[in-house]
Amino acid sequence: MLLQKNDVILFQGDSVTDCGRARDNFYDLGVGYPLVVSSMLFHKLADYHLTFINRGVSGNRTAEMMARWEEDCLRLDPKPTVVSILIGINDVWRRYDSNNPTSVETFQEQYRSMLQSVKDKLGARILMLEPFCLPNPEDRKAWREDLDPKLQAVRELAVEFGATLVPLDGAFAAAYAKRPGTYYSGDGVHPSYAGHGLIAAEWCRAAGIQL
Repeated sequence: MLLQKNDVILFQGDSVTDCGRARDNFYDLGVGYPLVVSSMLFHKLADYHLTFINRGVSGNRTAEMMARWEEDCLRLDPKPTVVSILIGINDVWRRYDSNNPTSVETFQEQYRSMLQSVKDKLGARILMLEPFCLPNPEDRKAWREDLDPKLQAVRELAVEFGATLVPLDGAFAAAYAKRPGTYYSGDGVHPSYAGHGLIAAEWCRAAGIQL
């Protein structure tokens, strides 16, 4: 199992992670998968004395997350011992809604920089969650051209840094095949309650936790 007693688990990402967290409450987790994961683990690992922190920021691409990385990761007190990262879909989205693409090379370079700093300055264990996109609405299908190379970059970085990969893209595709439409996401990106439950289940499974 990935987790150890007294771990401090940091969730990092964009709106999927942010999910309405209160900025004036250091330990507020929002109403998405970080809350679901913490709830399950507080129950399953009651004697582990775990601490959970959410620093997801809605709208972030890798560039914005990297700009706040020092403050929102490396200098946090308590110091994270596990860093969970879900980033990348806005790097894709801005190409299509703002004509502001992020190349796969830039995406990978920025992501690698953050991972290297976690390794060098925190020595924390890392979980890397795949960005994902469901084919609903129809125009999301075209996004695969931009998303798929970035997914491959995430997988390669997970190998490079010995991180635990959480394979969300495939998990969402399998779930969508059984229950298409808006059940898991209303816009193909932002999860429903069912979608957040799926992320939490995959997170725990990747971390070696039996649900």
